[in-house]
Amino acid sequence: MPDPAIRTEALSKTYRSGIINRESVHALREVSLTVQRGEIFGLLGPNGAGKTTLLKILLGIAWPTSGRARLFGHATHAPVARQQVGYLPEKHRFPDFLTTDQMLHLYGRLSGVPSDEREARIPELLDQVDMSEWRGTKLKKFSKGMMQRVGLAQALLNDPDLVFLDEPTDGVDPVGRREIRDILLWLHNQGKTIFLNSHLLSEVEKVCTRVAILNQGALVRLGTIDELTAMERLYDLQTTRIPDGVLSALDDVLRPADAFETSQDAIFRYRLQVENRADLNAVLDRLRSAEVELEAVEPVRRSLEDYFIDVVSPQNSAPEATSA
Repeated sequence: MPDPAIRTEALSKTYRSGIINRESVHALREVSLTVQRGEIFGLLGPNGAGKTTLLKILLGIAWPTSGRARLFGHATHAPVARQQVGYLPEKHRFPDFLTTDQMLHLYGRLSGVPSDEREARIPELLDQVDMSEWRGTKLKKFSKGMMQRVGLAQALLNDPDLVFLDEPTDGVDPVGRREIRDILLWLHNQGKTIFLNSHLLSEVEKVCTRVAILNQGALVRLGTIDELTAMERLYDLQTTRIPDGVLSALDDVLRPADAFETSQDAIFRYRLQVENRADLNAVLDRLRSAEVELEAVEPVRRSLEDYFIDVVSPQNSAPEATSA
């Protein structure tokens, strides 16, 4: 079985501050996680949570105090690991006196991309990020959103297997965010692994296969969007009308939904809360026996943003046992 794209094991980083009375700042606390090949993995956390430190260690820019990190089975500081990586920093600064074409050729040479490959890939990537018509324009004339687009092209220039994107939609308008999201899904379909750091949780929610939440240097949650946002055993039912007698008998678990609506097909919405799967099926069996027809049974989910705020609040921020 091939090595995962990213693996960290008890990764910790401690910084020392002060000259005389030196204090320890624990930026990371024994973070263990695995990102499989082909995932779109989201890293979330409030400011100061340790996201930047983790990213620097994964890119071989910083060294851990203890533990280890590997990319495709190689130590992160090994050149062979970085050869498979593309990176778009949050606050990138390209030489603004260069044109888009000149900048991409420069960074391509720095990445060791041969000239003939650059000539082929640059037009393709600029077309993919909708910047073809700006190929000969100097970067100093670009808006923040346009700079993000050419930055994304730069991150993909060496055809990486793993792409680190730090706030890729920062400063991009809604149309541009949609286009960048489509690019991420396109890369995902090509089998690329994407490690995404973003404060736009609505964007993360739409594209990521799994997310990790860091708080105070510790990994506090890890899972798929569905796993993290599903509310415990709470369901929306869409059915034909439930007889009053049945509804009354189930009034401890079943009630009309707050937004009570009737469609042309006489479908009604109800809210159901049960303790476990067996209770859910018992209620559904009871409805069927009363000749109630089921249109849909949907788990109620909250937004990733609501879940994130709950998790990082002081009373809920303790690490939770979870698989890497």
